[in-house]
Amino acid sequence: MTQWHAHPRSLRAGEERIDWSTTRVDTFCGRLVRPTTYRLSLSVPDPPHDPDHEPRDRSWP
Repeated sequence: MTQWHAHPRSLRAGEERIDWSTTRVDTFCGRLVRPTTYRLSLSVPDPPHDPDHEPRDRSWP
């Protein structure tokens, strides 16, 4: 079994529940210089705005 198949299986088997509708597979094409790689990403929403705190600096990703 490849790491590509084993990692999502281990995530599904774990105790933490994942909303799979918020996941995506990122593909990084290395062309002829490097091999193509894949990354499993999970979108994380911004926390609700708290008026008692300063706004988050949106210039930093």
